[in-house]
Amino acid sequence: MIDNGAAKMQTVTPQAQLMKMSLAYGVSRLLHVAAELNLADYLADGPHTAEELALQTGTHAPSLHRAMRALSDLGMFKEDRDHRFSLTPLSEALKSGASGSVRSTVLMLTGDLFCRAMDNLLYSVQTGKTGFEQAFGMSFFDWLENHPEQASMFSETMVGYHGPEHAAVASAYDFSEFETIIDVGGATGNFLATILARHPQPRGILFDVPHVVRDAPGLIESCGLANRIRIEPGSFFDHVPTGGDAYLLSQIIHDWDEGHCLNILANCKRAMKPGSRLLIVERVLTDGDARHPAKRLDISMLVLTGGQERTEQEYRELLDKAGFRLARVVPTESTVSVIEAFPA
Repeated sequence: MIDNGAAKMQTVTPQAQLMKMSLAYGVSRLLHVAAELNLADYLADGPHTAEELALQTGTHAPSLHRAMRALSDLGMFKEDRDHRFSLTPLSEALKSGASGSVRSTVLMLTGDLFCRAMDNLLYSVQTGKTGFEQAFGMSFFDWLENHPEQASMFSETMVGYHGPEHAAVASAYDFSEFETIIDVGGATGNFLATILARHPQPRGILFDVPHVVRDAPGLIESCGLANRIRIEPGSFFDHVPTGGDAYLLSQIIHDWDEGHCLNILANCKRAMKPGSRLLIVERVLTDGDARHPAKRLDISMLVLTGGQERTEQEYRELLDKAGFRLARVVPTESTVSVIEAFPA
């Protein structure tokens, strides 16, 4: 027998879909509340009621219960008959310090910094300029340089956001033939450490601006790689370390407009020796109407940094302008690919 009620529930009209999409910001704000209040940490020792949690978080108990009930409907928590809330696999990933925790990532992506920028999306579409600069009066990366605590949180955000991709790239591409890998704009070194942990032969140079690499020694030492990674502070707009066998640009090119990209690539080319390879790790957009998560990430680039995601052909054209030849695109088990190029 067909359950007509269930069938009706599964039929979603275009109007209903649009309403759901319009309310998506509410989900984001609920996630921000859960992360900001450290609710997952308070539930780590077992179930609690909203009243108990309100005492620990300094919140209004009835309102907190409503928020947690809504979060439970999203699968974030589980509510029992006694109105006690407990953790689920989703909220386990929000615990501070837990392996694979994305709390810093959620706080950054749902916080004031990103939300105020996204509030200016219409401005970006109308002008081609960043919503971030409209909201904060300076570029995204200049703002981070002037706010070191937020810069550190952004580095943690990128580890949480891109973490699974690192292992996928280290598995898909053979780095074992290189002696020296230079991670250009490599932040705190998480990606480089992942590669070297899998491939024992290469050594690495981590290159990024001083206020970013200041957080790198702790991470590198915790991975047991302090004797294989040298940290070198500097800006890829000024120069890039010389003598590498592979120059890694992971999630860098999509941050910048064409002019800045050509500057970065020119500095890489200038530093490369004969036989060196350029390895760009990015999401490669699909053509036409094929779905791809990077098509939405591209809007974040528009609003935050003025950069963009690109198709394979667009990367080929960019590299050609910079004096490189795109050799191949290596897919991985994640959404990113390795774009391999050589000086032309």
